[in-house]
Amino acid sequence: MNGAVSLILILAGIALLVFGIQSAESLGSQLSEFFTGSPTDRTVWFLILGTVLLIFGLASTTMRRSRSAD
Repeated sequence: MNGAVSLILILAGIALLVFGIQSAESLGSQLSEFFTGSPTDRTVWFLILGTVLLIFGLASTTMRRSRSAD
């Protein structure tokens, strides 16, 4: 993958994780967690997608570096 795409994936992953953490601390999510025992679906999706994008971005950066070392 191109280095710019890797950087965009990493930044998007970090942004989604930040949104997910902020969403988890919101009043709506706290009320949902109080009554249902789990956070809102929106919070969970932000955290999952943020983690996936961050992992793909870091993996593509690492693979690109290992290929250039050969």
